[in-house]
Amino acid sequence: MINRIIRAVAGSFILISLLLSIYVNQNWLWFTAFVGANLLQSAFTKWCLMEDILKKLGVKD
Repeated sequence: MINRIIRAVAGSFILISLLLSIYVNQNWLWFTAFVGANLLQSAFTKWCLMEDILKKLGVKD
């Protein structure tokens, strides 16, 4: 369950930041890069801040 939520949040952040970069300011692409870097980092370290946040909110694994 947590993995599905994390993927949905990450995908939503990427799509929203892409739309914001088109219609508001190109600097929103930095947010897209930040999300991508966090996904890559979590693949290597097996640690994800969003996972910790969701667990503290009571989401079951």
